[in-house]
Amino acid sequence: MVPHLRKAFNSAFTTNLYQTFLNDLDSLHPDAIEFRVAETPVFADKVFTQKMLDACESIIDIITAPEFKNITERAIPKNEYVPGETPHSHMIAFDFGVCINEDNELEPQLIEMQGFPTLFGFQVYYPEIIKKHFNIPANYSHYLNGYDKTSYLAMLKKLLLGNHNAENVVLLEIKPHAQKTKIDFYCTQDYTGIQPVCITELIAEGKNLFYLNNGKKTEIKRIYNRVIFDDLKSQSNPVNGVDITKEWNVEWIPHPNWFYRISKFTLPFIHHSYVPKTYFLNEVKQIPPDLENYVLKPLFSFAGQGVVIDVTAADIEKIQDPENWILQRKVKYADVIETPDIPAKAEIRLMYVWPHGDKRPHAAINLARLSKGKMIGVRYNQNKEWVGGSVCLFNFPKQKQRHLGVSFELNKFWGYL
Repeated sequence: MVPHLRKAFNSAFTTNLYQTFLNDLDSLHPDAIEFRVAETPVFADKVFTQKMLDACESIIDIITAPEFKNITERAIPKNEYVPGETPHSHMIAFDFGVCINEDNELEPQLIEMQGFPTLFGFQVYYPEIIKKHFNIPANYSHYLNGYDKTSYLAMLKKLLLGNHNAENVVLLEIKPHAQKTKIDFYCTQDYTGIQPVCITELIAEGKNLFYLNNGKKTEIKRIYNRVIFDDLKSQSNPVNGVDITKEWNVEWIPHPNWFYRISKFTLPFIHHSYVPKTYFLNEVKQIPPDLENYVLKPLFSFAGQGVVIDVTAADIEKIQDPENWILQRKVKYADVIETPDIPAKAEIRLMYVWPHGDKRPHAAINLARLSKGKMIGVRYNQNKEWVGGSVCLFNFPKQKQRHLGVSFELNKFWGYL
């Protein structure tokens, strides 16, 4: 998206340089990176960056509305409701496809959003190694809102630890050392001291939770939650652990309920030029004649699971719980990243934080993903090059405070109460 930087990067690129970079990247925690890391970062100009930030701020206007918690109550499955909900999600991810519109202009399109953590640790370490091995202009950064490494890590540590010692805060996951994102858990531990703990390792005594910290039973006062209930239910072998839907004497960051409140569930109510038209499947009275222009998504899955790209009427008819699915207008990804063979498509995830006491969340850091397949994601790009996990480098954008151009169907939302 910045032609002269793309040309310079590609001209200087060699496979030997890339392999040296990968070896260095792997050296901190050997063999912990289980996803493909792309050959290149994404370079974003100020105009495109501001478009994404503007869209996020408009959506945040909705998330911060007084009615939001009431109107998203239906999003939380009754058997997965967790007591002790916080006033807001401490972390939010907004995924934008780099798309091309009818005027042949690049524009962002919101693909998904989630009130849930992502690679807030790894995305500090990884871009540093990129800059060590590749010639990246000094005025391009993966941070937003004026953060640098020092200020970002200070913020992240305060956000995750709250007022507690690191030994009393755990990163909770299902089999964390077997997860493809385990490198992020290890980086988070490096930066904050928080240990990854499996849900099966929790020890319950009354309403208090403990874990073994180097063999010593240690009380848990705060949980950095990475557990996704859909993942928990999909395990081939039952996971026998503490029932986290019960009331416990712990603080959550972010609270599990926000995974559902800020999710694909919200998309049908947002009307913005950078948000594709989205409908609850149970509200679709007539199947669109141009069904090939839509994608079918389960509301609460993760990592692209269950998504139907080439939708047919038969796919729709066999769904037993249409209230838990959405039909979303397809977007046209731009072939925006020049590579040695065919161009790659890109998604950019803007990662927001919402510290306690702040009125609104703000953008802090990002990740990107490159693809040459039907979907963005590692599993859809096997045996391809110049695809995989990446990062977007921004030319130091400034975030506006107020944004217009979004409408929100409160009347329709109230109909769900």
